[in-house]
Amino acid sequence: MLAAAAVCLCPPLLVPEVASGAAPELDAARTACADALGVLAAARPDRLVVIGPAERGGRYAQGARGSFRDFGVDLDVTLGPAGPAALGPAAPATPGPGLPPSLAVAAWLLERSAWADVPVEGVAVETTLPPERCAALGAETCGGSDRVALLVMGDGSACRTLKAPGYLDDRAAPFDTEAARALGTADLAALAALDSGLARELQSSGRAPWQVLAGAAAGAGLGGTLLYDEAPYGVGYLVAAWS
Repeated sequence: MLAAAAVCLCPPLLVPEVASGAAPELDAARTACADALGVLAAARPDRLVVIGPAERGGRYAQGARGSFRDFGVDLDVTLGPAGPAALGPAAPATPGPGLPPSLAVAAWLLERSAWADVPVEGVAVETTLPPERCAALGAETCGGSDRVALLVMGDGSACRTLKAPGYLDDRAAPFDTEAARALGTADLAALAALDSGLARELQSSGRAPWQVLAGAAAGAGLGGTLLYDEAPYGVGYLVAAWS
């Protein structure tokens, strides 16, 4: 069952070495992420599952490695402590390339936190995964009797300003406002109702992971707190904690 969840933003710019001179601009977001991870640790879960958007889905075992070399930084990360961990019925690690960027950012967040020594698994979710399949994945992930914490990575729209990656779209701010409200109040129905087509047009990477969270949280009775809601680069960045 789901014991707690943290929702964090996932741009590589969250890593100071990647952001370089612009690093201080996301200091408040980093602090919010650390606070959200603190909520996860306080829940004392049996295992942690990291959910992140990617071009293709897959599972990554504890110890899987990621890198920020594609972003010009000689920095590697590991998903949880290196070495095998008993993760129950989880699928084997995805072969081939290392962690996708969203999971690499999550690994970086975990490395810099005082996270408890519990088994960790990464699940990459296709950004185009339909809502009903997201819900089913969430229910499957937290369907057992063990206490599971979720670290859910994802961003809002990328169309909040003229200089945003997706240019300015008047639908972006309302989309992000509703997502922030739903995440801050643990409104499962509202998260499940987020329009996947609109999210794709607005370049929101968070829609699918958030809907996985909604599926995982059904019946858990968790409450939510919104810790961060800004769009410094024309991209909606949200941080929330559920417990």
